[in-house]
Amino acid sequence: MKTFLLLWATPIALLGAWYSLSYYDMSFGIFMLTRQAHDLVFQIYGNVLGLPPETIPPLVMRAVVVDSLVLFAFMAFRRRKPIKAWWAARQEASSEVAETRASPESLSSAP
Repeated sequence: MKTFLLLWATPIALLGAWYSLSYYDMSFGIFMLTRQAHDLVFQIYGNVLGLPPETIPPLVMRAVVVDSLVLFAFMAFRRRKPIKAWWAARQEASSEVAETRASPESLSSAP
């Protein structure tokens, strides 16, 4: 599972780092990190997909979010028994606290 998470997180981190650095033109002398390369990449993708280039980053972000939700749902499904036990223990502890708060000893006698 750790390898799977690493294979998921690495491309997302690299894409996010490239997008952030190139968007703000923090090139450090590397052409791929310039704003010019940023605009060129999205212009090429826009031409290939037949979409305006400014609509591509939100679509990519939406795809990353959906993929992440699917991945975390898959992980939660695989660990459903410990999650269910944790949730039941939490609910039990919460109900005990609620009962303690509502006890006559904890109520104020002020008018």
